Amino acid sequence: MKKVKVGFISFAHMHAASYLLGMLKRDDVEVVGIADEDAERVRPYSVDRGIRYYADYNELLAEELDAVVICSENSRHAEITKHAAAAGKHVLCEKPLGLSESEMLEMIQVCQDNGVQLMTAFPCRYITSVRQAKEAIDAGQIGDILAMKGTNRGSMPGGWFIERDKSGGGAVLDHTVHVMDLMHWFTGSKAEEVYAHAETLFNDTEIDDAGMVHVKFANGVVAVLDPSWSRNRTFPTWGDVTLEIIGTKGVLNIDSFAQKNDVYSDVTGKAAWSFWGDDMDEGLVNSFVESIRDGKPVEITGEDGYYSARVAIAAYESASTKRTVQLKAQG
Repeated sequence: MKKVKVGFISFAHMHAASYLLGMLKRDDVEVVGIADEDAERVRPYSVDRGIRYYADYNELLAEELDAVVICSENSRHAEITKHAAAAGKHVLCEKPLGLSESEMLEMIQVCQDNGVQLMTAFPCRYITSVRQAKEAIDAGQIGDILAMKGTNRGSMPGGWFIERDKSGGGAVLDHTVHVMDLMHWFTGSKAEEVYAHAETLFNDTEIDDAGMVHVKFANGVVAVLDPSWSRNRTFPTWGDVTLEIIGTKGVLNIDSFAQKNDVYSDVTGKAAWSFWGDDMDEGLVNSFVESIRDGKPVEITGEDGYYSARVAIAAYESASTKRTVQLKAQG
């Protein structure tokens, strides 16, 4: 059996570890190496597991690889993706895809020019309740969608996430993209108007940790999303992903992390969730590997990443100007 050869570039984003573990479970994947400028950060995943370490990701790109997984700081996504594409490697890139519309469109174009696939890391598409909701919507069980209300409320992650030059933005950028991708997926339409509010309410930081994003889609659907870092340290987990979808024939509710047990422990001193449901990160990894292995189009494209991230970018413009922002139609 020919194995898909994969390299990892940067473990700056916490999802890198779970993506790696998902890859290592597969018999048809060979993890060739891990590149990161911080050797100690990746030691538990590289040297300690017998995976070759590279201080310079360009040296990893020079190896015989089919694909790379990029989990760097947001500000480096475009640079690394373009280098990987030029080296002929397929790319799975952590979200948000990029920090500007022009940057993301260039990433997509460079991948197309070099004949490689670009997949955006939106693992929420692989949550059981989300996939069941998509099936119900496509089957017409709630009729035509009229409106949606979503949340992706999390805990303030700290680190480079609150350094604007590395992250590009706070909670509004970090959490708008996940649920906005689901909204695009469910409606089959793209956001064309954005009105948003963003400020700092919950944490001692200079970057936004609160927001409310209102969107109108090209097909007339309206939606609102709370992407705030409003979950504090006593919350059972890092946050939530919920959606209420109102249709002409019914209403559908999604609580993405409801596959859990409630645990009350004297050890932790707080309530906790013991999650027993499907692993969304593993679902993402499996989809990417199978697309590369079988020569099929990836399920979540660079264009999908672009359309969701540009809503977050427009949200900051709207919050600053206190006006509705019109999004230009793309081909």
